[in-house]
Order: sequence, then structure tokens, then C-alpha cells
Amino acid sequence: MLSLIHACTSSLLCTLVSRGDLNTIVIILKMEEGKVSRLNMESSLYTILVRYVKIFYGTELEYLENEESKKEKLIDRRVQRSASMASSSERDNFIYVAKLAEQAERYDEMVDAMKNVAKLDVELTVEERNLLSVGYKNVVGSRRASWRILSSIEQKEESRGNEVNVKRIKEYRQKVETELTDICKDIMVVIDEHLIPSSSAGESTVFYYKMKGDYYRYLAEFKTGDDKKEAADQSLKAYQLASTTAEADLSPTHPIRLGLALNFSVFYYEIMNSPERACHLAKQAFDEAISELDSLSEESYKDSTLIMQLLRDNLTLWTSDIPEDGEDQKMEITKSGAEDAE
Repeated sequence: MLSLIHACTSSLLCTLVSRGDLNTIVIILKMEEGKVSRLNMESSLYTILVRYVKIFYGTELEYLENEESKKEKLIDRRVQRSASMASSSERDNFIYVAKLAEQAERYDEMVDAMKNVAKLDVELTVEERNLLSVGYKNVVGSRRASWRILSSIEQKEESRGNEVNVKRIKEYRQKVETELTDICKDIMVVIDEHLIPSSSAGESTVFYYKMKGDYYRYLAEFKTGDDKKEAADQSLKAYQLASTTAEADLSPTHPIRLGLALNFSVFYYEIMNSPERACHLAKQAFDEAISELDSLSEESYKDSTLIMQLLRDNLTLWTSDIPEDGEDQKMEITKSGAEDAE
């Protein structure tokens, strides 16, 4: 069909051009324009004629090109509107599935649903952001708990000299570590490629860089050697970026800023083995929040005061003379609470 159209067009143009019959060409173009609007034929005689007329007559038919451009823009707007409506419908569906999955405690599927929302490359609402965070927190949290249990059992078997069981546990622990690594890398890709580029508000930016810091910290908990150093460096970098934005855009009593200070201080204490810096950061965040407590809004009062309590608990713990074993045990409780405050 197209070859026939091209042949007819070439023959017709040769005749019209040889005659210099511009008026006839204009009439044909207008006739074909009407057909195009009715049939929506992209490869129509009208489109081909416009192309050839531009070659032979330059700008004399500029108004025709303008008309064609207007039509193309109208079609583009309609396509964009349709795509936007489809995207909105998809988004609503993914969010509903994520909520269902949360209620059913199927957190892997909750994560998948919220990843699909993130991949729409739209700025997430506070609710959507929290759904994403809760999903990943539960997916990674269960495996972190498994890793700690396995590590504890492994140490006990080593102290008993049971090499056979130690080998079995080590293989199983490494399986959990692989899962943890995959989950953490997965959320990094989502954050770097979709969430941060689509973020415009300072609050969202702090939230996502804090998440990066948290998940690199989780990697640093079980990695060794250069891998541990790399994870720690990336965690520190993310926390610092989040802190810079938080200090500029969020009040000292904002729950996201307080949660960042809480987790950043845990990073210094546990990963960097620097209780002094951990205490300094936690105390500074606590004192700044206390000084502006009167301006705390009702909607964030509960979250903010909970995190402030966790900061104070950590300060008490880190500056006391509690034996190492008791300290480790209480740190796990504190860290668990810190994540609940995200």
C-alpha cells in the first residue's frame, strides 16, 4: 500500500511541479489533510506531500507546516494525557496491593508493589514513602535478625570446638548474607535511579539519603575487609548528605531529622567504633530539639518525642559502665527501636 502511495505521489508531484501549479498542490494538501484527521494515517499522502513541497517550494507553504505541527502537538497532548491517566490508575493499583501485602505480612510483595510505584518516576507522597520504607524494613529486618541469631550460635559452636557444626552454620549464614546483600543493593538502585531524581522537597531528599545510609550500614554490619570499609564509607557519605540537607530544610524537632541523628549516631557507635562522636551527635540533636519543643506540631509530637527518648536512652547506655555483653544486648533493643521510628 505504501509503495503504491509513494508511486502515485511521485508521479503527481512531477506533473504539478513541472507545471508550477502551486494552487493545485495546496488544494490536494487540504483534501488530504481532511482525510488524515478522519483516518489518523501517519504515513498518508498528506504527510508525504508536505515533505516534498517543502523541498520544492521552501517556506511558501510554511502555514501548512504550522498546521501539521499544531496537529502533532494536539496528538502528543492527548497521548500524554492518556499516559498520565493510565499511570495514575497503575499507581493506585500498586499502592492498594502494597497495603494488602502489608496487612497479610507478605513484605516481599509489598516491596515489589512499591518498587513499581517508584519506577513510575514520580515524587512519592508521605504515605507512599512510608509504605516503601516499611516494606524494605521488614524484608531486611527479618534477615538481619536471622544473621544475628546464626552468628551467636556459630560463636557458641566454635567455643565448643564443634567444627562440623561451625561449617554448617557458616554456609547457612552466608546464604542469609547473600540475601541481605541483594536486598540492600536493590533498594540502592531504586533510590539512586528513581527516588532521588524524582524528589523536589528537602524532606524527601533527607529521607532517601538517610535510607541509603541505613542500608549501607546494614551491609557494613556483616561485611569484612575492603567490602566492609566500602560499605561504611558509603554509609557515612549518605548520612552526611542527609544531615546537610536536614540542617538547612528541617526543624530540629522534625521526626525525619531526629531519626537521621539517631541512626547516624548508631553508625558512629557500632560501625566506626567511635562512642565519643556518637554521643556528641546524639546529645546535640537532643538538645536542639529540646530548645524548640514548644514549636512542635501536634501531628509529629508522638514520633518526635519517641525518637528523643531513644536518643536519651542511647546516651545513657553509651556513657555508662555497663559490661560489654549487656551493652551489646541493649544496643540491639535500641537499634530495633530506632528503626521503628523511621
